[in-house]
Amino acid sequence: MLLGLDLGTKTIGTATCDAGWRFASNGKTIRRGKWGKDREQIRALIEERSVAGIVLGLPRNMDGSEGPRAQASRAFARNCDEAFGLPLLLWDERWSTQSAEAAMIGQDMSRARRAEAIDSHAAAVILQGAIDRLAGGVL
Repeated sequence: MLLGLDLGTKTIGTATCDAGWRFASNGKTIRRGKWGKDREQIRALIEERSVAGIVLGLPRNMDGSEGPRAQASRAFARNCDEAFGLPLLLWDERWSTQSAEAAMIGQDMSRARRAEAIDSHAAAVILQGAIDRLAGGVL
């Protein structure tokens, strides 16, 4: 099982996939706090779901360059590596939020509900992209 994470400034969206790495499903949204609190909430998910690896969204600019948000994600990845010791894949998350929002609008989800769920849905989009690529054997 893989855990997908969409790192925001206020929240962390989570998603998991089935054991066969075919389908990603959005999970809960974690309110961000200090690293120790975030770490323990993520650790609980890892233990509860028997997670074998993490896919973390890497926010790149549209031209492929990396800015401050990407640097923050890379620092978060280093913290996760030290804390959990699981394989970790940084995955380009360009368009993940827009794709998640379009899907939620297609489900006729209210604006308020979309605001609550956007990060976990974006995590599912990120994770689905990664497992699709991994299943194809190309990285």
